[in-house]
Amino acid sequence: MTDNNDPPIIESSLSQTFRRDGITVQVAVFKIGGDAGWTLEVVNVEGTSTVWEEPFETDTAAFDAFLRAVESEGMDTFLDDDTSGWTTIH
Repeated sequence: MTDNNDPPIIESSLSQTFRRDGITVQVAVFKIGGDAGWTLEVVNVEGTSTVWEEPFETDTAAFDAFLRAVESEGMDTFLDDDTSGWTTIH
């Protein structure tokens, strides 16, 4: 029997599969346990994860940041351009 002390992950209802311009990504908006901030992570079909460094006050603010990135940079910003498998922005 293992004692799991990991805090719960609270997923926002705004998390979703998002498709535009022929590109599909998974948008995850979540917070860990009692943390005050929401995390935004976008994962492309290759499994590359883009994570915003700073937490957001609300899940809506996090999702709005994703939409702003799509509008200003396009969906191509979430495509693989290196082999690291991990990108951090903002």
